[in-house]
Amino acid sequence: MATLEYFDKSILNKYNTAGPRYTSYPTALSFHDGFTENEFESLIVEQSQGKSKQALSLYIHIPFCHSLCYYCGCNKIVTRHKHKADQYLAFLFKEIEHRSQQFSAFQVSQIHLGGGTPSFLDKTQLQTLINKLKASFTFSNELEAGIEVDPRQIELSYVDDLASVGFNRLSIGVQDINKQVQEKINRVQSTEFICQLVERAKQFNFRSINLDLIYGLPLQTAETFIETLEKVIEIDPDRISMFSYAHLPSQFAAQRKIKDEWLPDADSKFDLLRLGIDYLTKAGYVFIGMDHFAKPDDELSKALKAGHLHRNFQGYTPKSHSALLGLGVSSISSIHSFYAQNEKDLKSYYQAVESQGSAIIKGLALNNDDQIRRDVIHSLMCNFALNKRSIEDRYSIHFDEYFSDALQDLQSFVNDQLVTIDEHSIQIADRGRMLVRNICMSFDQYLSQPAHQLRYSRVI
Repeated sequence: MATLEYFDKSILNKYNTAGPRYTSYPTALSFHDGFTENEFESLIVEQSQGKSKQALSLYIHIPFCHSLCYYCGCNKIVTRHKHKADQYLAFLFKEIEHRSQQFSAFQVSQIHLGGGTPSFLDKTQLQTLINKLKASFTFSNELEAGIEVDPRQIELSYVDDLASVGFNRLSIGVQDINKQVQEKINRVQSTEFICQLVERAKQFNFRSINLDLIYGLPLQTAETFIETLEKVIEIDPDRISMFSYAHLPSQFAAQRKIKDEWLPDADSKFDLLRLGIDYLTKAGYVFIGMDHFAKPDDELSKALKAGHLHRNFQGYTPKSHSALLGLGVSSISSIHSFYAQNEKDLKSYYQAVESQGSAIIKGLALNNDDQIRRDVIHSLMCNFALNKRSIEDRYSIHFDEYFSDALQDLQSFVNDQLVTIDEHSIQIADRGRMLVRNICMSFDQYLSQPAHQLRYSRVI
């Protein structure tokens, strides 16, 4: 599909405002500290009654990093002291023991380790963690186990270690291969070693290998980014994530080390985006969502084509998990009709787990309106289309009446031929896909609240 079908610079400029990424609705800014462990437990009991072996996805946050990447906005702790991981795992295991009792009616079919840098853990620590999880939860025979790795601090044999422990999905942070760009973001790494990592993972038959890229980084130019794109295409991963750098130095202290004058201007950043879409789609990758690309035979591409794509706090996924349990500092759980987030500060996390076995600091139980709007936004974010009748049947509402204000807000997108609306459906045109976040904002009831002002990155 031609890049121009996705990319119209005048349209993108018109709508390039700040907005949520909608990995959840309502977003985490709506969580409140009135949500407690007692409410979490009572909701789990309520939603488990009469059900057995519901599918469960586990997210485990490993906060440690060997060094500080200046662009990063993740919850992380920079240290070279490996013993801190052992201390962390001891508290994490206490949380696992506490949660496993509540989730006896669930069956784990998916694990993902994020961070921070999960590859901070060595083979022994990883094996101990997986053993603990398998001893505590019921596991499916078909387990997807994914991990994010930093190629700067591991040996090639780390891939062997991951395979022996049971991991079968791998995500590698590349960001950019240009040395000058890498120096400005404090992430200098060997492209040749990344090639070797991917090749090694293929030899071990990993089900999926993903490479992360970022556009809009300091000193990036069209010429340097083309080199990065061509190299990544040559490496031939199953998936590629291409994220927009969100420069928010007021929120993330490390980003203050990146000077504004180093960054591409708005026009140049649009050009980087266009190049990314152009090169990757011409290389045969399917454009998934806002920032993901996958080979045509990948599960993500098949799910998009079938209209069954899903989205959670880790981004797009081909499988629906109505229950995602977050474990570890700062992690977020999404269980049917509620969200819960753990303490973000490591010391506070340790204290909470020690005293009560868990570390919830805030959350949100969704009301009926939240659930209706979540389904609408989820459908648009994932499949760029919405069947009004399915929403009406599910929630006993009249769609056009219930969303009269939202439909009025969408008229600008209709006028610009980005969206079509008829009696039965809402469809996002290819040229409107880059603006799906803006389109979904029309259905968001929380954006007017003060806590949401100036807290999001621009959509492009």
